[in-house]
Amino acid sequence: MAMIIEGEERIEAPVEKVWLALNDPDVLKTCIPGCESLEKKSDTEFEATVSLKIGPIKAKFNGAVELKNLNPPHSYTIAGEGKGGVAGFAKGSAEVTLAEDGPDTTILIYKASADVGGKMAQLGSRLIQSSSKKLAGQFFSDFNETVSNSG
Repeated sequence: MAMIIEGEERIEAPVEKVWLALNDPDVLKTCIPGCESLEKKSDTEFEATVSLKIGPIKAKFNGAVELKNLNPPHSYTIAGEGKGGVAGFAKGSAEVTLAEDGPDTTILIYKASADVGGKMAQLGSRLIQSSSKKLAGQFFSDFNETVSNSG
């Protein structure tokens, strides 16, 4: 069951700073909802553990996060895939584009796609869709707050 989620954040920080934050495992770990650990395996690969509750199902996912199609400091794709045991699997990716809006403001545009399988897929598309939207929105708004407030 695949879905597309799109959105935009206006971040009060220069493009270079936003780009660095998008590649910083500490920032990503703080902003990924339910992220318990995020370990850097290489410049573009991370191993992650994420606990999420979607509807009545609570699952812990172990998986990998990869940064692809890097075009610094303008765009990249962040892709992740996790296995949650009996709950099933989740995978998703987001194309992230940064545009300058003056010297100290960045417009971050994202287009994410998510796919779930297993027990979670049986929850119904509306619940999955709304949960995915909420999680993507939470990630990018937390990211915005983290980057804007870190002087």
